[in-house]
Amino acid sequence: MTSVEFALAAFHRDGEWQVEQLTESVLVDVETLAAGLHRFPADGGALALIGLDEDAFLVVRTSVAQTRLLLSDITTADEWELARTAVEHLGLPFPEDDDEEAPAGDLTLLSDLGVDADTLAQLVDEDRYADEVLSEVAALLGFGAAFDRAVGLTSS
Repeated sequence: MTSVEFALAAFHRDGEWQVEQLTESVLVDVETLAAGLHRFPADGGALALIGLDEDAFLVVRTSVAQTRLLLSDITTADEWELARTAVEHLGLPFPEDDDEEAPAGDLTLLSDLGVDADTLAQLVDEDRYADEVLSEVAALLGFGAAFDRAVGLTSS
């Protein structure tokens, strides 16, 4: 399944954050998504902020050298192909039916942008909708209003 709640790319260009919708064609797997992010004219890589459903999300960050990611709930790999490829990319075992929800990936992927691992872990752990959590992440990064407009949230 490639359908998702929302999929946005965020990137710096000329010192300003830009936010654009990602096309469904890049949401096939992590490698295709990373290749799609490389197409943006970013100063230092691009981010993908993807709501898989109302409770789970994926953050992917690309640079010339690597692709880093954070999946908010590893158990979504049983339901969403994009989440499954994220778990494969991370080299983790697939969740069992009785596994509990837990994040998987790199909690430090936004640290150099101002969102440290502890803050990101706290946000992932909160019982909130994916768009609300990613809205807060976007606000901390400096493009909260653009994110909220793109996903149809009212800025608070």
